[in-house]
Amino acid sequence: MQIGLPLGARQPAAERVESVAILGESLARLRLLGEEPVRQMQRSLALRGQLTPLAIVARGDGVLEIIDGLKRLRAARDLGWAELRVRELRLEPVEAKAAMWVLNQGRGLTELEEAWLVRSLYREDQVPQPHIARLLGRDKSWVSRRLLLAEELSQVVEGDVRLGLLAVRAAVELARLPRGNQAVVAEVVVRRGLTCAQTARLVTAWLACEDEASRTALLAQANELEAGRSPARRPARTHAEEILGDVGTLTRTAARLQARLTARPLAALGERASSLVADALRGLAPVLAALGGTLEHLTRKEPSPNAAVAQP
Repeated sequence: MQIGLPLGARQPAAERVESVAILGESLARLRLLGEEPVRQMQRSLALRGQLTPLAIVARGDGVLEIIDGLKRLRAARDLGWAELRVRELRLEPVEAKAAMWVLNQGRGLTELEEAWLVRSLYREDQVPQPHIARLLGRDKSWVSRRLLLAEELSQVVEGDVRLGLLAVRAAVELARLPRGNQAVVAEVVVRRGLTCAQTARLVTAWLACEDEASRTALLAQANELEAGRSPARRPARTHAEEILGDVGTLTRTAARLQARLTARPLAALGERASSLVADALRGLAPVLAALGGTLEHLTRKEPSPNAAVAQP
């Protein structure tokens, strides 16, 4: 079933140019915006310029919220552009989220993006599920399935998807597991680079296990490169292995933090809690900056000492 934009958005709106500084992207938390699609958009903008205007709605605080064109905004910022063409739609907040669905019907949202949109309408805007179904032109069972997917998926797995470590279909398969067990299975999937089909088989096998011991054995077997090699018999890890382990831990922790930060605005935590979280995040910034500097220094490519010296 197809749906159209709300009546207020169907009226033709003139294009205009706006500063990128006042274009908001709070609704980006409902989308998957990987680095490669943004790079592709950068190349397109640099080669052909902006072909279509961004769709925006005006917020009460003067910010123009983007409901379609987030990749264009991020690519333009990376290119140093100061302005973009926009077309403003006259919509209420709930209608604006529904418009995201309508404007992406041709390109299609992933299952997770659909799930996040449904969860946002249901939890944040308090829209009943039957109303969401009518708003999006879907049936109630579809809305229920998408909401279940969003709420059953662990934040670790959601973070892995946002960072590009897991494919959407693999995450959907992992959502079949209890939330408390998804992270450990996802770790095996990421470490071994399992395909979506392999992930589905692993999840099915895990669900078929009758006790914790058999599930542990299944994951150990899936995680081992050499058949029959027991993790308990491994020699002490080398310094390189310790670093790789820390990198893996940091990556997964960063994924979980990213998922939590994008799940809802800090203001939704309450005044006291949001203040504490903001202070903690500000304290984290210099630590990450220092780590970034170290990484840049250590990973900078230097000329090989064995390289031949050019003759004059």
